[in-house]
Amino acid sequence: MGSGSWSTDVYDAAKRYRRATGTSAFAYHDSGARRVHDTLNPFGVAMRESRDSDEHPQSVAISVLFDVTGSMGSVPRALQQKLPQLFGLLLRNGYATDPQIMFGAIGDATCDRVPLQVSQFESDNRMDEHLGNIVLEGGGGGQMTESYELAMHFMARHTSIDCFEKRGRRGYLFIIGDEMAYPKVFGRHRRDILGEPSTEDVPLRTVVKEVTRMYDTYFLLPSGTAYAGNDTVLAFWRKLLGQNALELDDLDAACETIGLTVGLGEGAIDLEEGLRDLADSDAVGTVSKALARVPARRGATTSTLPPVATGTDRIQRL
Repeated sequence: MGSGSWSTDVYDAAKRYRRATGTSAFAYHDSGARRVHDTLNPFGVAMRESRDSDEHPQSVAISVLFDVTGSMGSVPRALQQKLPQLFGLLLRNGYATDPQIMFGAIGDATCDRVPLQVSQFESDNRMDEHLGNIVLEGGGGGQMTESYELAMHFMARHTSIDCFEKRGRRGYLFIIGDEMAYPKVFGRHRRDILGEPSTEDVPLRTVVKEVTRMYDTYFLLPSGTAYAGNDTVLAFWRKLLGQNALELDDLDAACETIGLTVGLGEGAIDLEEGLRDLADSDAVGTVSKALARVPARRGATTSTLPPVATGTDRIQRL
């Protein structure tokens, strides 16, 4: 729900403890778990919420969902190690006033045991715990498609964010992957994985239209993965998201890319200013290339869109 505040000291203390005890940052997966952790289970979830509070009156919802199939299994480990850098950019550099971050993992709903994992939005170190509860299944169907459409469907119909509903400003959704989505959300996946009452298929175009109404949505294709630089994959996502389909020369630059993208979207910086903030980082070249065509802007307001459905109204249309 986004209470509390991020502490790098708490993060560092947890890291030292794990090192001293020989505990993995992904202890749940490394323990042999092969079922979704209770805190990340999407089944029966009405809404994951990003809410304003006295502590965080200007909440900004940021969701980072990553493919954990095949060669993408290293992504969450890279993100976990870079959390301090991400929050340093967002908070110390003033890119976002009250960021609240959700992490999630994407598999293949046609064959994986754990095809979707989604945390709550958090403002504090619980997001590190959520990352640690992710199952790195490493499966996938082997046909250049994974269930990104199911993840986007969840974000469109099972999240409720005050930045959009109260202030008419979209949140941010980053999908890190290297394959294409299926052409529709299958009704059986809506029923069996999300617990929705409807079993009607939902076309991909409908899903993208719904999710981009609430979120500035980006697809990040990193190097070193099975389909890095694949023209078919890039064309697929650029047809759906235009210039928001980005290539990353280095996976380790993902957090910096996310941070600067939010800063651009919030109007806190332009690209030149953001790159100066990364002057001492190895990520500067990758980020510069990835964001060269992304303008500094903020998402459309509800004044230019039909009224957003909230609460019961949104649940009824599931």
